[in-house]
Amino acid sequence: MSAPILTVDDLRVDFTLPGQTVHAVRGISFELRAGRTLAIVGESGSGKSATACGVLRLNPEPPATYPTGKILYDGHDLLRLPEPDLRTIRGDQIAMVFQDPMSSLNPVRRIGAQVAEVLCRHRGGRASRYRDEVLAALTSAGIDDPERRAAQYPHQLSGGLRQRAMIAMALVAGPRLLIADEPTTALDVTVQAQILDVLADLQQERQMALLLITHDLGVVATMADDVLVMRAGEVVESGDVLSILTDPQHPYTQQLLAATPRLREETPA
Repeated sequence: MSAPILTVDDLRVDFTLPGQTVHAVRGISFELRAGRTLAIVGESGSGKSATACGVLRLNPEPPATYPTGKILYDGHDLLRLPEPDLRTIRGDQIAMVFQDPMSSLNPVRRIGAQVAEVLCRHRGGRASRYRDEVLAALTSAGIDDPERRAAQYPHQLSGGLRQRAMIAMALVAGPRLLIADEPTTALDVTVQAQILDVLADLQQERQMALLLITHDLGVVATMADDVLVMRAGEVVESGDVLSILTDPQHPYTQQLLAATPRLREETPA
């Protein structure tokens, strides 16, 4: 078995607020290998997004602090890297797709320019130098007529197209690890399926590791190899996806599965 791309060991994330400290992540540990998908699931407030953002230290510091833990990537502990070194990894070797593309995309810049900016930051040069790579990234993300879309602004795109543009931005530099934080929550069911298909195809083609944050166990069943179930900042159960979905051991995991909507089976007449 290949060595892990990412190893998270005893990670804690605290948020120091006026009059209180919120222990958002309480000693979480996991490994992720190339070509594998690890899903972190749990209800709102369980610490999923704080964990995802913690991997790239995107939680604002302050109020966020990391009292304990290691985040090992390519021999480096990301928690102890200087910010300039960390910026060379963000977007290039480890990329992230956020939940709401409308708030993540710059409303006054064209889509093509925003995708090209990733390459400009990591490789230098002008955006025009990367025109072909930008169009190829938009096409890979499932965007038809990429030249026209590259010239448009975020408000001119549908929610599904904006999320595809975010995927293009995340993948244009060829990262080894993609973090997807609730990437389909704001989309209708048909578009959700299309976005997940795009992510699955690109992962298989590039053998990326995928860290998927979701509350949707249907998405977990479709996408994941391994699962961590979080509650109140802690991992309450972990294992391969088949074991978690068919034979959950923890009462909280059982409750999550019981709350998943299902089509009711009709009793034969």
